Amino acid sequence: MLDQKNREQWRKVEQFIAEKFLDGEIPDVDAVLFLIGVRELGVPYRNFKKDEKIDILHIAICRVLMPYGYYELTGLDEDGWPHYRLKEKLPALKAGEQSVLIKEAIIRYFEEEGVLS
Repeated sequence: MLDQKNREQWRKVEQFIAEKFLDGEIPDVDAVLFLIGVRELGVPYRNFKKDEKIDILHIAICRVLMPYGYYELTGLDEDGWPHYRLKEKLPALKAGEQSVLIKEAIIRYFEEEGVLS
């Protein structure tokens, strides 16, 4: 479970995404990751194919876990899609622990990007 500070920060992330992209609807973690992935891809939103959506989620997960030392950016392919290399195997976590790690990583991403104070 997130500590009090991170719960407050997570609510700020949800509110920011809800107001900016979802007409006030509170996003789930996958929606937040998808938006991060699209941002990191650097293309305007369009209707992505199913396999592209999976790749976009992968981009987001790699990007938010990069500061923790799990991934590093190796470069862009000819289509401009970022590619990451696993540097350190992720620890075996229970579902709740995975959720906490991802939320904390998303919070850190938004703090580093200057969205959260």
